[in-house]
Amino acid sequence: MNRKLAFDRRRAGSGKAAAGLCGAVALALAAGSASAAEVGDTTLDLYGFAMLDTGYQSGQNDPDWFDVLRPTKLPAFEDEFGEDGDWFASVRQSRLGVKTNTETSLGNLYTVFEFELFGTGVDAGQTTFRLRHAYGELGQWGAGQTWSPFMDIDLFPNSVEYWGPNGMAFFRNVQLRWMPIKGDTRLTIALERPGASADQGDFADRIELQNITTNFPAPDLSAEYRQATGFGYVEIAGIVRYMEWTDQLDDGDDLSGDAVGWGINLSSNIKAGRSTFRLGAVYGEGIQNYMNDAPADVGPEITGDPTRSLEGEPLPMLGISAFVDTNWNERMSTTIGYSRLDIDTTDGQSASAFETGEYALANVMFYPVKNVMFGPEIQWGKRHNARDGFTSDDFRVQFSVKYNFGQTFKFGGN
Repeated sequence: MNRKLAFDRRRAGSGKAAAGLCGAVALALAAGSASAAEVGDTTLDLYGFAMLDTGYQSGQNDPDWFDVLRPTKLPAFEDEFGEDGDWFASVRQSRLGVKTNTETSLGNLYTVFEFELFGTGVDAGQTTFRLRHAYGELGQWGAGQTWSPFMDIDLFPNSVEYWGPNGMAFFRNVQLRWMPIKGDTRLTIALERPGASADQGDFADRIELQNITTNFPAPDLSAEYRQATGFGYVEIAGIVRYMEWTDQLDDGDDLSGDAVGWGINLSSNIKAGRSTFRLGAVYGEGIQNYMNDAPADVGPEITGDPTRSLEGEPLPMLGISAFVDTNWNERMSTTIGYSRLDIDTTDGQSASAFETGEYALANVMFYPVKNVMFGPEIQWGKRHNARDGFTSDDFRVQFSVKYNFGQTFKFGGN
C-alpha cells in the first residue's frame, strides 16, 4: 500500500482541474439541453462574504493549519510543532459564488460555481482561490462537484471555526447523481469519484511498499434518503467503495490486495422553539476519505506469513456530532456542541498513529444590521494516539467578523 492510494482527499480541494472540467462539461450539457427546449426567465444570484478570523491558541498544531482546529493536526509527540501559544489571523474563509435558475420544458436548470480562499493540498496554509462547487442540475439529473450524498450539510453548526466537527461526514466530490425525489423529502443516488489513502505505519521505509500501484476500477456508490417531519427531518445515507493495490516487486512476498469500504450515516435536525438540535452518527470501514477530519482509509495488518507478510485492512471508525444552535432574537445567537471520531487501528500502524479525536466549541454571535455578523468563539480539541499513551490538546479563543453581500438579477427567456 502506498501512502496515497489516489489523491489527498480533503473537501475536494484536490483534483481541482478534474473537478473544474467535469463541472464545466456538466453545465455545458445542461445549457445545451435547455437551449434545445423552451426556456423561461433566468434568475442569477451573485453572492459571497468577506470574513476575518483572528484569535489565540494555547497549544500547538501543524502550522499549515494555523487558523483551524483539527484533532488530526495536533502533535503526535511532545513539542512536534515547537512552542505552545500562537496568535493567528486569516481571511481564508472569504467566498464568492454565482447561482442560476432557469425554468425549461425539461425541468428547472440550476447551476452553481463557487470559490473560497482556503488553500489545501499543495496550497495548504496559503490564501488562494480554491474551487468549492462547479455543479449543474436539469430536472432529476445533476453532475459536477458538490456535496456528496453521503454527508449532511445541515449537520454543520452555526460556528465560525472553519473546519468544523471532526466526527461528521463532510466531502465535496465530483459526481453524477440522480434525484427521483426532490424537495424537503428527497432521495439521491450518485456515482462519485473514487480515491483513498493508506497508512504504511511501521513499514513506511520498506522498499517493498515503494513498489505498490493502486487502482480504483469502479466509482464510489452513495445514496441518501431524507424524510421531512413536523419537527425537522431524519436522514439515512450509505456508501460502498472498492479499492485495490498491486505489488510490482517479485520478491516472494506478495503484498497485493483489495478492500471494500462501506458506511452508514444517520442524521437529524430537531427544531424546538428557538433552538435547532443537529445530531449525527456515522459508522463504517475504509470511509475516512469522506470524514471531515480523519487520517487514512486503509492500515497494514501483520499476518505472520512470509509469502504475504502484510495485508491492507479498511479501518473501522465511528463518528458522532451533537450541536444546538439557538437564535435568541434577530440580533444574537449561540451555539454549543461536541464531536468525536474513534478509529480501530491495526497492529501494523505505529504506536503514535491517530486513534481518537475530540472537538467542542461554544460561541455567541451578534448581528447589528442585516448581512453583518461578529462575535467570539471558544474551541477545544484533543488527539489520542493508538498505543503509546500520548495525548495532546488545544484550547482556542477566536473572534470573527463577517460581511455578506449578494445581488439577484433576472433575465428574460428566449
